[in-house]
Amino acid sequence: MAKKFKIKKGDRVVVTTGRNKGKTGEVLRVLRDADRVLVQGVNMVKRHTAPSQASPGGIIEKEASLHISNVAHIDPKTSEPTRVGYKVIDDGRKVRYAKRSGEIIDI
Repeated sequence: MAKKFKIKKGDRVVVTTGRNKGKTGEVLRVLRDADRVLVQGVNMVKRHTAPSQASPGGIIEKEASLHISNVAHIDPKTSEPTRVGYKVIDDGRKVRYAKRSGEIIDI
């Protein structure tokens, strides 16, 4: 069974540690087996690639993954880092909410 994380694809996160501390971006991918996330525009690395039919090759800059413990969800109301909790709303759905402000994250 796959691990369950409170951070999902499409969430806005901020990096809390390391050389990219303070940078924010959208989660592009969650790598469950490695406990890592890919965040848009954060932890950029250069890759030397050989030419192929699909691409001309050369030096390509792309995102490298970060450990999921090094990112925090951004509160939709205050734009500050927050922890995430779960609660069941009136119509019976289980949703994620920001613990800092109580704002519902899932729509």
